[in-house]
Amino acid sequence: MSPDWLLSDGRPFVDGLVLSHPEQLARLRLVCPEAVGASVLAGDPCFDRMLAARPYRDRFRRALGVRRGQRLVVLNSTWNPEGFFGDGGGQDILPGLLPRLAAELPADGYRLAAVLHPNIWHGHGPGQIRAWLDRARRSGLSLIDPVHAWRQALVAADLVVGDFGAVSYYAAALGTPVLLATAGQDRLDPDAPLAAFVREAPRLDVHGPLREQVEEVLAGHRPLAGPAAFVTSAPGSSAALLRRHFYSLLELPEPSAPALLEPLPLPPYNPPRHTHPLRVRTRVREADVMVERSTEHPYGAGGDEHLAVHEETRDPGDLELADVIIRDGPPDDPRLGGQDVWTADVLRRHPHCSVAAYVSGPGTCTVRTADHGMFRLSAGRGADTDPAAYASALHAWLANGGRVPTGGTTLRMHTAGGVHPVIVEVLRDGLAAQP
Repeated sequence: MSPDWLLSDGRPFVDGLVLSHPEQLARLRLVCPEAVGASVLAGDPCFDRMLAARPYRDRFRRALGVRRGQRLVVLNSTWNPEGFFGDGGGQDILPGLLPRLAAELPADGYRLAAVLHPNIWHGHGPGQIRAWLDRARRSGLSLIDPVHAWRQALVAADLVVGDFGAVSYYAAALGTPVLLATAGQDRLDPDAPLAAFVREAPRLDVHGPLREQVEEVLAGHRPLAGPAAFVTSAPGSSAALLRRHFYSLLELPEPSAPALLEPLPLPPYNPPRHTHPLRVRTRVREADVMVERSTEHPYGAGGDEHLAVHEETRDPGDLELADVIIRDGPPDDPRLGGQDVWTADVLRRHPHCSVAAYVSGPGTCTVRTADHGMFRLSAGRGADTDPAAYASALHAWLANGGRVPTGGTTLRMHTAGGVHPVIVEVLRDGLAAQP
């Protein structure tokens, strides 16, 4: 809000300058009184659409492949050198931070997604953005459509890590925990509510341990009062206020039907894909198997460890070191010859591998082991996690002396703070064995 942006030849060049809160009108009177006559208080349609979508939060989370017990961390950046993504001006921290987040946050406990301002995509180009974030994407990061799906991701989020842009402020207004990775206070009017939010919000120490900071802010979150109070003075009413203003400019009577905003659509299914190798730490006690998967594990971490690698890993040499090799797709994919053929082919090609796991659905996978035969793994009642983790649980259990009886068994996999029953069926020639 300044004369340079609002006036032409000393006069407002717009018929209506839409403000969302009287606080903005008070600041406008101070910085550009000539524009006050063109201003109209009409709330915030963007925020109103998010408020209306909150009952569908679980659907948005499922669209992003967020499973029970997982926390969705949304990273966002505005579009200038001081922003989270930056352009090399000393604050370009997001590309380097993402691999550390993937390494420190367990894959089954956290889901990562990134919302980058449309101007970042336009300025650098989609190919360059994807190249910069390639490793993070192979470690499970999803890039969110910056026009059509960012609001849904924000409604679905458990934590937002960002900067001084509007997305962080909207998240705080929704009551979501926010960690600021960069402040950019020189870009803000010190009297604006956004500047007050930046001063008060917790900061991310990008050089410190990340998991501890994430867990601390999630556990101790107390919503800030400012964002919810100042993002709009007319929650849920922007459609009516805007339409009234539009029809007054047209000098036409308003329609009698209610003024309504288009609801946020359900985004396409966008689950994570972990094609970067995962180090899997396990502990086995009878039928209980603790599983924690991440791209790295800290030195000195307890438990046994094995390597799980997706067949589409970037480096084929990873497959020669893998204990578990994973593939996902339709169960009858003719290119692979079906699950029986693919699993047998993997063990033949990679003699070091102990388990070949073909994930054929959100809760099922077929595995062939080098020493114990073939099994179907499926989610028991109340289970909800990545079936590739089931394969790692079975591998760890078998390596610790477990034996699957002819009639099958059930393992209790502990991950992401929950217990997930995994039903293990013995297969013979691709069919379940009869007890």
